[in-house]
Order: sequence, then C-alpha cells, then structure tokens
Amino acid sequence: MQLTNLWQLALLSTAISLAIAHPGEHHQHNSAAEIQKRAFQDNARRGLDKCAKRLETSGLNARAEARRRRTFNLHRRSVSARDTDTVLNKSHLSNDSSITTDTSFSTIFETTSTCVLNPEGETGPYYIKGEYIRSDIRENEPGVPIILDGQFIDVETCEPITNLYWDVWNCNATGVYSGLVATGNGNTADAANLNATFLRGVQKTDDEGVVQFSTLFPGHYSGRTTHHHIVAHLNVTVLPNNTIVGGTVAHIGQLFWDQDLINEVEATSPYSTNTVTLTTNEEDRVFSTETTGTTSDPVINYVKLGDSLSDGLLGWITIAVNTSATYDPNYSYVYTASGGVAESGGGTDTPNGGSPSGGSGAPSGPNGTGAPGGGFRV
Repeated sequence: MQLTNLWQLALLSTAISLAIAHPGEHHQHNSAAEIQKRAFQDNARRGLDKCAKRLETSGLNARAEARRRRTFNLHRRSVSARDTDTVLNKSHLSNDSSITTDTSFSTIFETTSTCVLNPEGETGPYYIKGEYIRSDIRENEPGVPIILDGQFIDVETCEPITNLYWDVWNCNATGVYSGLVATGNGNTADAANLNATFLRGVQKTDDEGVVQFSTLFPGHYSGRTTHHHIVAHLNVTVLPNNTIVGGTVAHIGQLFWDQDLINEVEATSPYSTNTVTLTTNEEDRVFSTETTGTTSDPVINYVKLGDSLSDGLLGWITIAVNTSATYDPNYSYVYTASGGVAESGGGTDTPNGGSPSGGSGAPSGPNGTGAPGGGFRV
C-alpha cells in the first residue's frame, strides 16, 4: 500500500514536530499535521478491521492466549466502536474483579478486545537514541513490576511483524526519566542522571511479532497522565555493543492504563511521595487526541499477578503498524561515552508515506567501547 497520495491529499507542506507537553518544553500544534495523522489513522483502522477474521482463523489469537497463560503461570503468586468517553469508561482489567483460580484462561485473556489500533502518536522531548537491547529494564528502580506483552501486526498483510525492534521508555515512580537533566525532570543538580538508563530498552519481535518487557508502572509528572512511550524500528543493524542503528521508524505511539488502576498505584509508595498534581486520562491532551474519533483503544489490558500490587501486573496490547510509513522521531539527548549529552534532532512525527527518514548518526560504543562513528550510542 503506497500512502504518498494520501499525504498529498492531506495538504501538508511541512511535517512539524508534535512533542509532548513537559515542563520546560515549548510545543506547537498544526491543524494540517493533525489532519494528516487522522487520515493515516483512519486508513490503518480500515486495514486492521479487515484483518480481524484472518487473525482468528490463522490461530494467532489462540496462540496469543496460550502465550499469556504461560506468562501468567510463570509470574503469578495468586490470582485475584470507541471514542474518548468509551475508552475512559471501559475497564481493561480482564474480567474485572471476578477472576478466581477456577476462571478459564480464555476468559482471562479474551482476545476480542486486544486487536486494536494504537494510534500513531508523539515521541515527546525525552526520547534518547540508542538504548540497549534487553528484556529487563527495571534496574534497581522501586515500583509496581509489570510484564508488558506487545504483539505487532502488519496492517497491510494481517501478519505478525518479525524482526521489528520495539523501543520502550517511561518515567520512574516519582516522574523522572533517565539519561537527561532538564527542568521538571527531578533534581536538575543531579548530573548522575545523565548516566542512568533505567526504564529504557529495545527488543526484537519473535516469529509471532511478540516482545515482552519486564518494566515498572510509570509515575506521573506535571501536565501528563501516566503513559509509556514506544517507537518501532524496522531494518536496523545490530552493533557489537548491543544497540541498533539505521533502518526506519514505522510507528510512534503511547500506551496508557485505566484511571482506577493509576489511582490505586499512586496510593502506594514511592508513587505517593510525588507531590506534583496528578493529571488524569480525561484531562490529558495526548490521550484525548489518540482516542477522539479513532475507534481505537491505546489502553493496556491487564491482570493482577497476586493479592498485592507489589506482586505485579501482566499487561498486553496488540499494535497495528503500517510498514509503508516512516517517521523521524525527535530527540533531545544522545548517549555518549561520557553519558547523556543534550543534542536535538529528528522531529518528523507525522508519517511521510514511506520515504526513508534521516536523522540517524553513526554510533560509538557506550563508555568508549569502540564501535565506529561519531561518539554516541544510537
């Protein structure tokens, strides 16, 4: 599917950056860019609707249920057409609170609600190029543990996308992102955060288009609801230092959680030590943009792994990607041999119809490990 004509019809002459609101950042919004993004979402939505029967008959949904069942058993201790209003009022806790040890896994991991499009979203100002390929990104951070299961489907072929590299990052329990120092991002006098890599990582999808991360439930900061950032890379080169370079970005998005779960988590420590006013899903601009008029649901489905939140959560979502689209995600920091260094780049957060994007630099190994190039981990 070639999308060039679609972009021309959108009448966008210049693609602009659509960075997320965060303290200390200035952001602009362009109605033409929003029109273009909405046209892309609508086109991808129609493609995904056509995939629903094929995903069922191919056995992909049944295999997804079995995978979640295995993950659930491994980690549990004990079990206990949309628009913004619909998404806000829907519980993404599987089978709500009625799950018992006798509940069937087909009920817990119902697949009919997971085949949803996560709308093309915004990178935000705190994307750092070149995170390590790894499955566990928690490091020593405190918080509610999450096993996050993502499955990527090609909206054009209805097949799982293999060899896609899923790039994930979010703030910690008190609203701080690793790898940078900036106003509104924790203690600006703490230069040690430039060397931090917590809650950032990359992984390659398997033959089913699946990646599972061990991460933590995000905290909050001023002006934004609780969320994860995601970027999907295609056709990359894996470097000896266990990072990726090159290729294209086929998807940018954000994932959210139910508000009642957010409230429950925020009442626990260390989340409760954050005195910044909590922005709800209903109040969040990005949540509204990604759910208004899209018939899409970027909220993670989940089940609790034990009696206490400290036992963790298993969350899952299916993400439809149009591999013909490419983006040049904006970033404000890169990771050099000396840690994070402020450097702005990228910024084309609207789809450009398949033309390769620029913005990738030649990397070097972290902390001077000697991969060729210009000194930063990409």
